[in-house]
Amino acid sequence: MRIALIADTFPPFRTSGALQLRDLSSEFVKQGHALTVILPTAGLNVPWLLEDFDGVRVLRLGAPKTKDMNYIYRTISEMVMPYFMLYNLRKSPFEQELWDGIVWYSPSIFFGFFVKALKKSSNCKAYLIIRDIFPEWAADIGIIGRGFAYRFFKSVANYQYSVADIIGIQSQGNYIYFSHLKNCQIEVLQNWLTDAPNVKSSISIDTTKLAGRTIFIYAGNLGVAQGMDVLIDLVELLDSRADIGFIFVGRGSEAQRLHADVESRSLSNVLFFDEIDPTEIPGLYKQCHVGIVALDARHKTHNIPGKFLSYMQAGLPVLASINPGNDLEEIILTEKVGRVCVDQSANTLYQLAIELVDDVVKIETKNKAVSSSCKTLFSRLFSPKVAVRQIVSALAFKD
Repeated sequence: MRIALIADTFPPFRTSGALQLRDLSSEFVKQGHALTVILPTAGLNVPWLLEDFDGVRVLRLGAPKTKDMNYIYRTISEMVMPYFMLYNLRKSPFEQELWDGIVWYSPSIFFGFFVKALKKSSNCKAYLIIRDIFPEWAADIGIIGRGFAYRFFKSVANYQYSVADIIGIQSQGNYIYFSHLKNCQIEVLQNWLTDAPNVKSSISIDTTKLAGRTIFIYAGNLGVAQGMDVLIDLVELLDSRADIGFIFVGRGSEAQRLHADVESRSLSNVLFFDEIDPTEIPGLYKQCHVGIVALDARHKTHNIPGKFLSYMQAGLPVLASINPGNDLEEIILTEKVGRVCVDQSANTLYQLAIELVDDVVKIETKNKAVSSSCKTLFSRLFSPKVAVRQIVSALAFKD
């Protein structure tokens, strides 16, 4: 099939979304499809730029900047972004391109207009991959109220839903947010991650003050949606355990504040590192023992973070602090791949962390069994091969 994949992130960005789209794109090509990734790109000196990324055509279209700016300017930029994209697409060699199917990735919620234009010209189906139910999660955790801003963003999100023929959600629990939609198919599309190369990490734990300890690793966004404060409380509770250490790797709006909080408490069992190249993550995980997943308890949507997949791929059991009712809780407990806390209590996390260290990580036979369960779960549910076949099947199905 000739497929257009539309998103607002792709390498060289290092976000989990960029990595997911890199892996998905590569798999489309491996399965014989002609894929073109279409991206809004700020700072171009030309209307469009065509690149090759390991056999994937990447069409960058000039558009306003939407990253690393305040909410008001970002909203305005994202509103006009699809109009810039369509204008510059018509200046490119792809103006008359006809597609057999269109796939787009949310966030952002503002691609509806652009997708509808492409869908109409090609008379094809469109598949929306939802990884972020916005504005629901933002209202749940108090970033925005449920007033005008919420209603505005909700109307934009509903418009993009109306454009989709198929919507791929992250988990069963998210069906409730789309039960009102009558003219499109809703299905669970699991997250995915490709096999990672064995590249040495620039972070060497053996050369730090945490050398020789059992390491809990958090690698990913350090933002409001993660509810990270309870993790710092956990670090403090375990500061007296000379055999346990914590490492936080990443960037985000909360990174500086969390680092300052650790310093104010004079904690000696934790280190912070800036974001590293994604290819170095497997090398980092080889030095660690437990992966940490964190989601703010106020979330009501269901989210299976990309970092959970990367921990499973590496064979690391997880310690998860997540919102009550999240489908991830059942996965962790049913598959026996870690411990999960849903009450946002540092004391509960403390008990679970001790269990993981003393009952799983330090007992070699159990450690191997849990690691094997993690890897088996990853290969069964989170393969890009499965995701691409599911998307293509939905796009090709004739009503």
